[in-house]
Amino acid sequence: MFTASPVQKSGLWGRAEECRALDRLLSAAAGHQGTAVLFHGEPGSGRSSLLDEAVRRIRPRRWRLLISAGVADEATLPYAGLHRLLDPVRDQVAALADRHRLLLRAVLAGDGCPQQRRLALAIAVRELLTVVAADGVLLYAFDDLDLGDPGTAEVLTAVARRLAGRPVAGVLTGTCGVAGVPGHRLGPLDDDQSRAVLADRLPVPVPRHVLTALVAAGGGNPQALVDLAAALGPGQLRGDEPVPDLLPADGGLGRAYRARLANLPDRTRRLLLVAALDERADRQLLARVAAATGTGVGDLAPAERAGLVRVDGETVTFPQRLARAMIVATAPLAERHAGHQLLAGLLDRPEHRLRRAVHLADATAGPAPDLADELERAAFDGGEDRASAAYALHRAARLGPEPARGARLLAAAGFAWAAGQPARARQLLRDLPASTNPLAPACREASAGREASAGRADLLRAEIELRCGAPTRALPDLLAAAHRLAPYDRASAVAALSGAGEAIGYLGDQYRYVDLARRAEALTRADDPPEVEVMAAQLVATAATLSGAHDHAVPALRRAVDLGIRLTGPQRTPAALNCAAAAAHLLAADREAHRLADDAVEAARGRGEHSGLPRALELRACAEYWLGRHGAAAASARDGLRTARSTGQRNWAAIHLGLLAVLSAVRADRAGCLDRIRELGELTEGQDPGSRPQALAQWALAVLELTAGHAEPALARLLGLAHPGTGRGQVLVQVMAAPYLMEAAAQLPGQRRTARNVLAVFDAWAASTANPVRRALSARCHALLAPRGGESARDWYRTALRLHPAGAATFERARTELLFGRELRRSRHPRAAREHLHRAHDTFFGLGLTSWADQAAAELRAAGEGAGPPRVSPAEPPPVSPAGPPRASVDAAGLLTGQQLRVAELVVEGATNREIARRLFLSTRTVDHHLRNVYVRLGVRSRTELVRALTVPARPAPA
Repeated sequence: MFTASPVQKSGLWGRAEECRALDRLLSAAAGHQGTAVLFHGEPGSGRSSLLDEAVRRIRPRRWRLLISAGVADEATLPYAGLHRLLDPVRDQVAALADRHRLLLRAVLAGDGCPQQRRLALAIAVRELLTVVAADGVLLYAFDDLDLGDPGTAEVLTAVARRLAGRPVAGVLTGTCGVAGVPGHRLGPLDDDQSRAVLADRLPVPVPRHVLTALVAAGGGNPQALVDLAAALGPGQLRGDEPVPDLLPADGGLGRAYRARLANLPDRTRRLLLVAALDERADRQLLARVAAATGTGVGDLAPAERAGLVRVDGETVTFPQRLARAMIVATAPLAERHAGHQLLAGLLDRPEHRLRRAVHLADATAGPAPDLADELERAAFDGGEDRASAAYALHRAARLGPEPARGARLLAAAGFAWAAGQPARARQLLRDLPASTNPLAPACREASAGREASAGRADLLRAEIELRCGAPTRALPDLLAAAHRLAPYDRASAVAALSGAGEAIGYLGDQYRYVDLARRAEALTRADDPPEVEVMAAQLVATAATLSGAHDHAVPALRRAVDLGIRLTGPQRTPAALNCAAAAAHLLAADREAHRLADDAVEAARGRGEHSGLPRALELRACAEYWLGRHGAAAASARDGLRTARSTGQRNWAAIHLGLLAVLSAVRADRAGCLDRIRELGELTEGQDPGSRPQALAQWALAVLELTAGHAEPALARLLGLAHPGTGRGQVLVQVMAAPYLMEAAAQLPGQRRTARNVLAVFDAWAASTANPVRRALSARCHALLAPRGGESARDWYRTALRLHPAGAATFERARTELLFGRELRRSRHPRAAREHLHRAHDTFFGLGLTSWADQAAAELRAAGEGAGPPRVSPAEPPPVSPAGPPRASVDAAGLLTGQQLRVAELVVEGATNREIARRLFLSTRTVDHHLRNVYVRLGVRSRTELVRALTVPARPAPA
């Protein structure tokens, strides 16, 4: 009986080409030009759904149908699958010629087929199918060809090659292609297709972040997505609980894996088990395992054909985490222990210390204090593999004595959080013994060491809450942790205050920074490690900045930045570098902010501290925004969004969505902006409306309103971000958005006085910096608020253009040119206006900002002249400003890594490789390596071509 596949309800998402292949197949058979198709791919990829689709399509045509599937339990029974396929028509065997009839009857009776007559058997089957088709058309379909007996697979593929001129179509499915049979490899679905499958299967609409997590967990496998959707509980559907990190073992994909495992030879299963026991096993290790067990790497071939493992060059991977888990779970305990012991013996190099210790632990059932000590030592020496270190310390806590258990669990939680596993870290924190649990009364009377451990547990719990949970709860918890740690661990206490600073930045009301600065100053000592100095200095400097005490703030900010730049070796923690980058932002030292944020990104990746990446990428994106590299900023924000999602940091995912919304709004991408804001709203539902993500969303919406000519709602949104002079609200976001606020206020004369209060804050900050772009923006803001048509406005615009450095922040300079041109046109100076408007138009066109270019073109028409073709000459790079070298175009910035971009910019300045190496603290060989990669990525062949590529804005060719 035919049963519909459960993979999809309303469509074969992502399988359009395969459906077209089915149409061609059926049309050919209807024209007596029979053929077959083999859909192959990993278990769960939708092969059975395509077979079902073929059956569905022939039903209105009233074709004849034969359908069956491979059964693992019958894999050793010759031609069992063929028997099930042909049994409904065995009475028609009598119509065949004698030689075909006798052979086929013997096979269907279970008597088998001699080796030399296998081709004759295939021909006999083809003739029977032709007879069954009679004066109509026949479809034969066989699912999971490789799962059943090999004889059936051999016959049916031979038939598939010999259908020409017959009214017969064949649809076969399996994990691998077969020579001579037209095949279609079913790859993974993309994200949009995965979302469509989930929309079919989920019982209720779910928040966007839940959908995103499900898409990531499914890995593009349709059956995995279906299984995940079916496994969600009410809390997971609402988004209150995390989605499963492992597919259900009793789902469709789990059953498919079990069936294939049962069909493997013993030698294959043993070797596959060892591969599954070590996530980093490669072909070289498996070769050593094979030599030690009397097998060969080739014994994995049946598992590859079954879609359970992939061996690609030296790499060994599994299609899903569930496949690995099923392989391990179905093996007897004794075999698992033996596999771990074998791997521990083979992993004998110094860099294998952590892996070896973990395998020894997994082969041990009872207490093992010495092994627990080795696990702890290996975990702290394990380099960037924080997830394995967390597992090792968890095992050490179980195998070692009770007194060490709490410290090991706490360290394991820290490593798990660093690895980007917040749920695991929280569980480890819950497992802490009472002596370390801050909720236990006995803890308050514990020793200083235990009190310090409890404080560190508080800090870790609060940090996770800040990034993944409720920031309003995280802030008081961070402050309490700092207070608790202060007498015992000043470095951790300062880290807690730094985290509290991030919480305040997220929640708003930056006036609270003053209290943080006071606490930080009380904790600091002259002999503090540099990374602690950076954190404390950044807190003190930020408080001074937000209080308007710029005379005190600037030297403090400069000290924090310089300390960050001088960090070396283990001092270069992502947290310390992030603090230095944040200080550089307040100092408007954009290049240094970008360098420090980029260093923080590299440090986080190099140390395996994935939880620190979203914040570092946020800071890098902000620096790139101010440098005018909007494409690079969007790339950093997208990377930050992806990393925040993968590490469960929903609050920082919301921040990156806010940044992307602003960048989309600046590019006049209304649909993209609103889509980001909708997703942001889902992530921040229930949070304070004054949070940083919400403030970024309001900024983005204000830009959309402003570009649509709706100044009043735009101004209302921007004024609502903060209350100047009080420190309440998102002051820093309002300062960043101040140029747009002034542009809106300029169109509403009655609101200019209110806008001047914000401008006073922006002015004081811009004047305190050495950044010409900020000062240029300040002058532009004054021009906007000056009486229209007066000399004062024109003077302010001229000042702004004089301050704008050539080649840097070209978008903002072009905006100033556009606004100045508009002012000149409106005050009846069209001739003077046209030059500014032409420059604005050409720059926007070169940056690919067509909406802004259209605005400039409209102003030019109003000034009595068309825009004409852009006046940008690729042979004449713009002059280098005394303020610094020209910046890379947006396209170049998007193609290069941060380090490559720094090397390229120094080449533009005229630095030699040796000078670049000295300034970036690199070897000349490393500089050579980066420069070669820059040449390849930008398609240039010399330093001269590189200078030209980085100093001429890229622009599309005129139509």
